[in-house]
Amino acid sequence: MTSGAAPRSNQDLCLATLRDTDRDRYLACLLAPEDKRGGLAALYAFNAELARIRDLVHEPLPGEVRMQYWRDLLAGQAHGSSAANPIAAELLAAIELHRLPRQTLIDMIDARIFDLYDDPMDTRGALEGYAGETASALIQLASLVLSPGDSRRSAEAAGHAGVAQAIAGLLLLMPLHRRRGQIYLPLEILTATGLNRDSFLEGKDTTRISAAIEAFAGLGREHLAKARAAGNISPAVFPAFLPVVLAEPVLKRAQTLGAKLFERPVLQPQWRRQMRLARAAMTKKI
Repeated sequence: MTSGAAPRSNQDLCLATLRDTDRDRYLACLLAPEDKRGGLAALYAFNAELARIRDLVHEPLPGEVRMQYWRDLLAGQAHGSSAANPIAAELLAAIELHRLPRQTLIDMIDARIFDLYDDPMDTRGALEGYAGETASALIQLASLVLSPGDSRRSAEAAGHAGVAQAIAGLLLLMPLHRRRGQIYLPLEILTATGLNRDSFLEGKDTTRISAAIEAFAGLGREHLAKARAAGNISPAVFPAFLPVVLAEPVLKRAQTLGAKLFERPVLQPQWRRQMRLARAAMTKKI
């Protein structure tokens, strides 16, 4: 008589979700201290669930309903048993264990409402605010899981690093966003390069589009430089910054390609990203 496989824990299920939806943060979890992986996996899986809502719905309203589920969960008004959703259960456990601020997670949900619509991002400030409440907040929450006492010192670095990381991610998704009619590249950058929303989405003026993309990637590199200059990233919280090390190759490649990023790959091969993560885990440098 053979026994069946042991049931997988919520942590295992969160990691499995990440392996399929956010491979880079999945690898970052594996490079973090084992006793912190549950909290990190819960945060990253929650973020992945929010990020993919637009891919799962055809209209904004069903997307808002999905986001309301998470908002209600964090407000203590869960619909049904949260134990039935392993990501929800692990997230609530992480909040209690690591005393994570629920409002920061709710603000993350509210910022993601923007993803459901095709409204343009008006200014650099609006983009930086969006990135601050999503990618930067995620770094800060992960830092709280890793070392609450050290997390405050690296808050400035986390703020800038999150903007750089968000811009890199938006550059990778730009071909998909353009097909949908979405635009995250701030209108103020488009205006400065002689474009508007429609001419960017139309894609014909490749010279000006290249200039806009180069400026957008340059903004990401500017924030990455500020994150490095801010310093104060304790080795204890460095695993929260690990995914950030993958932003620079994307930003540099996008600046080189310009409008050609709609035709050529921007992302490095998986093995190179894994090597970059492993090297950063040893050097503790972003």
